[in-house]
Amino acid sequence: MSARPRALGVIMLDTAFERPAGDVGHAASWPFPVKFRRVRGASVPLVVRAGGEGLVDDFVAAGRELVAEGCTAIVTSCGFMARHQRRLADALGVPVAASSLMQLPMVEIALGAGRRPGVITYDEASLGPETFRACGADPSVPKRGVPAGGAFHRLVEDNAPYDQAALEAEVIATARRLVADHPSVGAIVLECTNMPPFAQAISTALALPVFDILTLGEWLFTSTSPRTFPRAEKGAL
Repeated sequence: MSARPRALGVIMLDTAFERPAGDVGHAASWPFPVKFRRVRGASVPLVVRAGGEGLVDDFVAAGRELVAEGCTAIVTSCGFMARHQRRLADALGVPVAASSLMQLPMVEIALGAGRRPGVITYDEASLGPETFRACGADPSVPKRGVPAGGAFHRLVEDNAPYDQAALEAEVIATARRLVADHPSVGAIVLECTNMPPFAQAISTALALPVFDILTLGEWLFTSTSPRTFPRAEKGAL
């Protein structure tokens, strides 16, 4: 009997908006097998603004189902689940990355003295120090949120049609304001898992590296499914 193929598991919020390639919830965003599990009732207001505390058991149950189906690493579809990173990791028994914000300490070290990462988030008011601390990150990290009532909020919370041009313009403008306010920012970390389709545009516009849930998910999953290489022939240099 052949071994079950390994996959990355994605625990999804209960949303209905369009998710194109590049979004955490689109299978084509990932270069390896991926499985999704939706948590019923996990709305954006409950997870982002109310903390998602009453939903953690449901996230754990979804994660366990994914692990039972062969998932060897788990991510979530909302960066604000960082608040529950420890509980999810303790419960699931496989590597778990609840939020792209977990990359912040590594990015800060990589940038060197005088430069630091900055965060673009879906909801700046809800992204407090406790969320950064849950990721092992400096709570004073520069951050900037997309505008309330803007293109991202209309898409995610009102199920507005996917307006790629408006979304891209909004997130680039947000990144420009972040860097203007904090000139020491040397890299961008996208909290929101719906923003990776615009990572390249942000990187080009600001000439900065961009990290997101896809960079984190690929790193996490490949640790559980390492690449294989041809065996070296004896005597070969």
